Amino acid sequence: MRDRTATWYETKVKYDKMMDNGLLRTTSELYVVDAMSFAEAEAQITNEVSAYVSGEFKITNIVEATYKEVFFSDAEHDDRWYKAKLQFITLDEKTEKEKKQTVYYLVEANSLGKAVEYINEIMGKTMIDYVIASLAETAVMDVFEHTRKL
Repeated sequence: MRDRTATWYETKVKYDKMMDNGLLRTTSELYVVDAMSFAEAEAQITNEVSAYVSGEFKITNIVEATYKEVFFSDAEHDDRWYKAKLQFITLDEKTEKEKKQTVYYLVEANSLGKAVEYINEIMGKTMIDYVIASLAETAVMDVFEHTRKL
């Protein structure tokens, strides 16, 4: 497991996909890219998608993701993406009341149980008290990290 903090953008790409039965079907898929701006996100997803999509495609939507950190799995069979909502629990010293701060993560795993395991593995290395408020599978097909051009 490794984690990466960045500004992430969710991008929707629409294109004609060859189905198993040989027919073309227009499909829309969700990808996540690491970028500094909407323009860079568009350029990066265009570069990534053009490598494996034959024919034309259209970027139909780009939105900044609610999560800033992605947990990547090293396991080959982890092929799904889960959005985790964690609540960090702190104590307000003035009022002596518990406060909860909500933070979102994107987690690569092959099942809901494995996603929970990975969250606990990474968060267990911290001193933060947390609760997994929700965890849901997303429609994300893949996550593309920013690659530096030399």
